[in-house]
Amino acid sequence: MIKNQPTILITNDDGINSPGLRAAALALAGIGHVVITAPREQSSAAGRALFLSADGRIEKRQIEIEGLTFEGYAIGGSPAQTVIQALLEILPDKPDLVVSGINYGENVGNSITASGTVGAAIEAASMIGVPAIAVSLQLHESLWLSHDESIDFSTAAHFTAQFARWTLTHQLPSDVDVLKIDVPFEARPETPWRLTRVAPIRYWEPVVRRKNGWDGPARLDGRAKASPETAGPDSDVTALRFDRVVSVTPLSIDLSSRLDLKAFEKQIRGG
Repeated sequence: MIKNQPTILITNDDGINSPGLRAAALALAGIGHVVITAPREQSSAAGRALFLSADGRIEKRQIEIEGLTFEGYAIGGSPAQTVIQALLEILPDKPDLVVSGINYGENVGNSITASGTVGAAIEAASMIGVPAIAVSLQLHESLWLSHDESIDFSTAAHFTAQFARWTLTHQLPSDVDVLKIDVPFEARPETPWRLTRVAPIRYWEPVVRRKNGWDGPARLDGRAKASPETAGPDSDVTALRFDRVVSVTPLSIDLSSRLDLKAFEKQIRGG
C-alpha cells in the first residue's frame, strides 16, 4: 500500500465470485488501495436488509485478477451487513470511498430500494458518511443472477473509474450521498453520460413463478417494463433505456418529502 493512497472499499450484491466485482477492482487498482468485501453468496434484491439468519462469518481471501493480488473478504450476510462488518471489523480506518458493483443488470426507477447494490452504497453513506458509488450494467433479465464470464464489463469499469476519481478529488454537493451509475449494455467509453433523477415508476414488473399451486415452491421474478411518457424526460429510465446514454443519478439518504411541513400541518389541522 502506498502511503497517503486513498482507501477504496468495493462490495456488491452478486457475491464475492462475481466477474463484475473483479472488473471494478481492476478499474480502481490504479486509483487507490482496494479492499474487497462482498457477500459469500448471491444476494441480489436484498435492498438494505440485515438478514437475521446470516452467520456473519468472515473468510479472508487473496483474489488474483490479471496478475494483481487484492485483499478480499467473503462475508456471510447481506450487502448492507457486509459493509457494516467491513467498517467495524476489517478496515482499521474509515475508507475514502465505497464502490458497490459492477452489478449484473440495471438499477433504475423507484424499485432501486430493493437493490442490494444500491443498498450497500446507502449503508456506507448512512453509517459513516463516506461518499459512495453504485454501478450497474444493463443486461437481459436472464443474466441477472448469473456470473456469466462472457459479459464485457470494460465500459462500465471505465465509468466506475471516471466517477471514482472525480468523487475522490471533489466533495459531493450537499444532499448527495450516493452516485448511482447505470450503463447501457452496448455503451462504449465515448458514450455520453447524463445527470438524471430516479424515475417515479416501478421499472421491474413483479412476476410470481409457481409450481403446483400455493403448496408448491414459488420464486419472485421480474421483467423490465417502462415507457418514455411515464418515466419522464430527465429520468434514469429514459436516459438508459430509451436514449441509450449513461445515467448518473445523485441520491440522498434523506427520505423525508421536500414539501413545506408548516403548510402541510396547517392543511391537516384545518380539516
